[in-house]
Amino acid sequence: MRIDKKSNFDGKELSFHEIDEGFSTREAIAEAKRCLNCKNPLCRTGCPINNEIPQFIQALAKGNIGEASDIIARRSNLPAVCGRVCAHEKQCEASCILKKRQAGIRIGKLERFIADFDAEMDITFIPPSVEKLGQVAVIGSGPAGLTVAGDLAKLGIGVTVFEAQSEPGGVLLYGIPEFRLSKEVIRREVKKIKRLGVTFKTNILVGKDITVDELFAQGFDAIFMGTGTALPRMLNLPGKNLAGVMAATYFLSMVTLANAEKLSRQEIPIHPGDTVLVIGAGNVALDAARTALRLGAASVTVVYRQTENEMTALKSEYEDAKQEGVQFQWLLSPLSFLGSGMVNGLECEVQERTDNGLQGTGRIEILPANKVIVAIGQRPAARIVSTTTGIEVNDKGYVITRERPYGMTTRRGVFAGGDVVHQPATVVLAMKEAKKVAAGIAMYVEAKKLLEEC
Repeated sequence: MRIDKKSNFDGKELSFHEIDEGFSTREAIAEAKRCLNCKNPLCRTGCPINNEIPQFIQALAKGNIGEASDIIARRSNLPAVCGRVCAHEKQCEASCILKKRQAGIRIGKLERFIADFDAEMDITFIPPSVEKLGQVAVIGSGPAGLTVAGDLAKLGIGVTVFEAQSEPGGVLLYGIPEFRLSKEVIRREVKKIKRLGVTFKTNILVGKDITVDELFAQGFDAIFMGTGTALPRMLNLPGKNLAGVMAATYFLSMVTLANAEKLSRQEIPIHPGDTVLVIGAGNVALDAARTALRLGAASVTVVYRQTENEMTALKSEYEDAKQEGVQFQWLLSPLSFLGSGMVNGLECEVQERTDNGLQGTGRIEILPANKVIVAIGQRPAARIVSTTTGIEVNDKGYVITRERPYGMTTRRGVFAGGDVVHQPATVVLAMKEAKKVAAGIAMYVEAKKLLEEC
C-alpha cells in the first residue's frame, strides 16, 4: 500500500511532495537579470565543480535557455539534482558579491529552473557516439557513478553501469527524501544519461553476482567503483540491538521503497503516534526527523552532543525542520539505549563547554522514546574489495587511489571515487572528484588502446 502523501502534525499539514516549487519563467529571468556578471566571479570559485555560473545566468537573462543549459552541461551531468540539494548557501551563493548586501543571487534555483525547463521542453539532445573508443564498467549509480558515466560517454567511451537495486539512482533515489528531491527528477536525469548511450544493468550486486575479474574477462578496459558508503555507523552502546533502534539510511530507504509500492507500508519502522529520537545533526539526521513527522510520529527530537553552532546540517534545513515541528536537544551525549526487548528511552550525559573543549558533567538525562534513529555517518562495504585481489584500503576501509592516472586504485585498471574514497560528503563534492577520475579513466583507456595498436 502506498504511503499517504499527507500527514498532520500539531495541526500543520506536511507533505511528501517536493516543498520548493522553483521559479516561474518570469521569476527566473528577473532573478538572472540581477547578476552583476563580475569580472572576477567568486561564485564560480565557490562551486566545487567550477560551474560556469555567470555565463549560464547571462544566457538565461537574455531568454536563451537552451544556451544556458548547454553551458551547464559542460561541467554537470546532474543539474536538476544539484539545483535542489547542493549546499549553495555554503558554496556558490555564499561567495556571491551581492551576498554582502543580503541580496545574493539564487544560483541554485536558477540552475534548477534551466534544467527543469530543458527537460520539459526537450531542448537539448546530444546524440550518442557511434564509434566507441573503449569500454568501461561503472559500479554504482549514485552521484559519482552517474557523473563518471556521463563524462565518459561524452568522450565516446562505451559505459555500462551496474546497480544492485532495481532502479538506478543510488543515494539520490534511496537516501534523500522526496520532499527535498523528487524521484521523478532523478529518473529524468538518469534517462538523459541513457540517451548519451550509457547502458544500465540493475539487480546486479558486484562482488556477489559478478566479480571485478569477471568484468575484465567480459572485455571492459577499466572499472570504476562508485559504491559510496553503504554501511551505516552505529553507536556501540548498551542496548544497541533493542527493537526500535535503527539506522537512518535504512529508515529512509524503506520509506522510498514503500512510496514506490515495492513493499508494504507496514514494513516502515516508524508508525503514527511514535515518540522518535534522532541521534546526530547532519543533513541525513534532519531528513530522517522530517520524514518521521510526515509518517505521523507524535514527536520527533534530534539529540546532539554538541551545540547548534557545530551541527553539520545546512542552516536552511535546520530552520525548515524547526518550522515543521522537529525539536532539538543540544549538549547531550548518548550513553545507552534503555528497554527490555523494545527500546523505551535513551540515557544521555549532559555536556558542557570548557577551556579544554567539550566535557561531560556527570549529570544524566533520560529521554523517553519507542523509536531511536541513529544518523552518525556511514562507512564503505568490503564486498568488492574482499572478492578482488590487489585493491588496497586504509585502516578505516576507504579505497586508496593514486594521483596519476587520477583515481586508479592499487590494482591496474580499477578506479574509485566519491564517498568510497573520500568519506561521506555532499552530492557535488562526490561529483567534483568523479569528474577528475573520469579524466583519469579516459587517459588510461586511451593509453591502453594505443599500446594494443602498437
